[in-house]
Amino acid sequence: MLNKRASGILMPIFSLPSCFGIGDLGPRAYQFADFLCRNKQQFWQILPLNPTELIHGNSPYFSYSAFAGNPLLISPEQLYRDGLLNKQELEKFHLPEKSEIDFSRVYPLKRQLLHKAVLEFSKLPKLQQEYSEFCQQQLSWLEDYALFEVLRRYFSGKNWNEWPLPLKERKKEALLEFRNKESTEIERYKIIQFLFFRQWNEFKQYCNNKGIKIIGDMPIYVTYQSVEVWTHPELFKLDKSGDQLFQAGVPPDYFSITGQLWGNPVYNWPVHLKEDFQWWQRRVTHNLALYDLLRIDHFRGLLAYWEIPAGDKTAAGGKWVKGGGKDFFRMLKREFPDLPFIAEDLGVITDDVVEIIRKYEFPGMRVLQFAFGDSFPHNLHLPHNHIPNCAVFTGTHDNDTIQGWWQKEIKGEQKERIKKYLGKEINAININWEFIRIAQSSVASLAIITIQDLLKLGSGARINNPATTQSNWQWLLMSKQLPELQEEAFPKLADLSRTYARVE
Repeated sequence: MLNKRASGILMPIFSLPSCFGIGDLGPRAYQFADFLCRNKQQFWQILPLNPTELIHGNSPYFSYSAFAGNPLLISPEQLYRDGLLNKQELEKFHLPEKSEIDFSRVYPLKRQLLHKAVLEFSKLPKLQQEYSEFCQQQLSWLEDYALFEVLRRYFSGKNWNEWPLPLKERKKEALLEFRNKESTEIERYKIIQFLFFRQWNEFKQYCNNKGIKIIGDMPIYVTYQSVEVWTHPELFKLDKSGDQLFQAGVPPDYFSITGQLWGNPVYNWPVHLKEDFQWWQRRVTHNLALYDLLRIDHFRGLLAYWEIPAGDKTAAGGKWVKGGGKDFFRMLKREFPDLPFIAEDLGVITDDVVEIIRKYEFPGMRVLQFAFGDSFPHNLHLPHNHIPNCAVFTGTHDNDTIQGWWQKEIKGEQKERIKKYLGKEINAININWEFIRIAQSSVASLAIITIQDLLKLGSGARINNPATTQSNWQWLLMSKQLPELQEEAFPKLADLSRTYARVE
């Protein structure tokens, strides 16, 4: 439950400016934390930190590990600071600054940098004890993750269920033989994870010391070609050969008339229930060690989810199937009594979801871009229908920016409703700050503004369009757009937070 008024900014780590083609946990992340602190913002919402890959469009919601950190977010500058890179190597790998991430260049660049850092790692005894402790603390997932990484590269182009049978079925002798054969490479992946979590923990501590809390994001699903499906196939709906029987998605909605076909394997919830949701307990515990508050993506899927036959090409032919249900939420309350979660309860929400949200007092989400449709003035996203125990957003990572939405998506009738609601003339010049104002003035305890809306950016700064699979997750903030370079434009943000009692 959110028990005090506050505000913050939604800004993905990967969208921070960088000399290395993608935002990371280096100096610009710390500068952005300083900006939040100066402007009286108490929360920084980020997107999932899990590894990404080209084959899944670089989406942080389609990861091959639910526990590992994304190596692309490791800061080369911090590696240099720690003696793992020299200055020449640092400068050699600089990329020209662009407004989009060129993943085809970023992946190989980061691989080369991290390879050099790992070679230097053994020469720095001061890190060895810390590394040893990390391996012990993360034993439940780290060994399998590193082994899986090496295996999937060794059998490049093949899914885990196409590997030789002893490895596919995780026979002890076969795994031991492979570990012995590839021990150096396996160790490399463990060291890379150590470097990620070392940088992340240091950065989070810096934010917390500044009075900034991190809102993380837990995707509901993993990909089929993931370490979780390989190590726990019984937890997913697969056939005897290990192939998917069904795939995840959502029915036709605001973003797509044929629904969204995500393709992830769906959970075998009866098996999860039988083992008292132990895998979920480990996963949530791991996430709460990383974040101060956790947004649960596709919250309604924990009660009932859209199940689509594996061979279907759209989501339209799916059906609703029971998820973890009330037993899952009883487990959450038992294991995590404070329930430090935000429920992503967007879309069509049924009575059972509403009941769970009320019973456990999960803060839900309200999105201003959804407020002015046909159900006006009764739409729950309209500020006069908000409740204190919720978080209001100008938009999410799946929405266009306010500028793009105003100029390209909404029609005259919606624009007239906005003007009538705000009681003034609204246009492309003032729409951003008017939406920021009504978010701040809402009774919702938490107000989150996207960095794009704060900077009045257009559709080119959109992070993700769920209706497409191309050109997503690529937006980069340019150095010249960094807020500390335009401080004169932002006292208004702090002033609004003070005016609407979002500052302690």
